[in-house]
Amino acid sequence: MGDLAKLLKDFGPAFLNAALITWKLTIISYSLGVLLGIVLTFLRVLPIKPLRRLVGVYVEVFRNIPTVALLIIIVFALPDLNVLIDYEPSVIVALVLVCSAFTADNLRSGINTVEAGQIEASYSLGMGLFRTMFDIVLPQALRAVVQPMTSLLIGLMLSTAIASQVPVPHRELTGLVDMINNETASGILTFGITAVFYVASGLVISWAGARLERKVRILR
Repeated sequence: MGDLAKLLKDFGPAFLNAALITWKLTIISYSLGVLLGIVLTFLRVLPIKPLRRLVGVYVEVFRNIPTVALLIIIVFALPDLNVLIDYEPSVIVALVLVCSAFTADNLRSGINTVEAGQIEASYSLGMGLFRTMFDIVLPQALRAVVQPMTSLLIGLMLSTAIASQVPVPHRELTGLVDMINNETASGILTFGITAVFYVASGLVISWAGARLERKVRILR
């Protein structure tokens, strides 16, 4: 207990700041990823076969590539093409690409839950594809995929640990653990504190997701 108290005394503010950085990366990446995923979902239903195939390839690629490998490509390979992105934005870009692909895949499943009769009725009322998608289909699809999107948020929060692989100016939790262990050799204590934060954050997200699902779910 004495070692834990000393660690918290010496690095307590650093842990708090790292936790805030972790949540900042999570919120920014998730928000942008969901928005991009919605756009991809819309493009995927357009009656343009080459575009639908292109979006399908995008989704499959970024769903199946390890996030840390994607970060390495962005940080170390893109400069060879004269594309330079700072470290923290590189982390966000990697997370957004992965999040958008999973969002598009989740929403595709959600769209399949919408009855075809509703779409046909909206067309008969002259609403058109754009209004049908954004007024009728997507709202219901989002309500149907609350749990998958909750799991995606938890996974994205855990994936912010990839920031520890590059020298970002403000360390998130895993990066802070690496720094503290290099300086003090605190070992399991620093990992334990970080694990508590990750578990607590995941439980809060799961609780909020469950409450949201109960509130917006569609009774059939």
